Amino acid sequence: MIHITIQQKIDMACAYAGISKAELARRLGSNINAFSQRLKTGKFSDKDFEEISKALGAEYYSCFRFPDGKEI
Repeated sequence: MIHITIQQKIDMACAYAGISKAELARRLGSNINAFSQRLKTGKFSDKDFEEISKALGAEYYSCFRFPDGKEI
């Protein structure tokens, strides 16, 4: 089984949504440096994931689910 880190999931979700991590950070009201630091630690709450998924135009179900059914 391949383990995908939180950072990899967010990277993949950003790529799928067609936005940069800097844009995601902006949408979350953060700056890229602070957001990048959080990505390195991988410490996000479910509420954080809900906010991230909303900023990506996805739904959060312990994954990123897009309107077309794609899950990351």
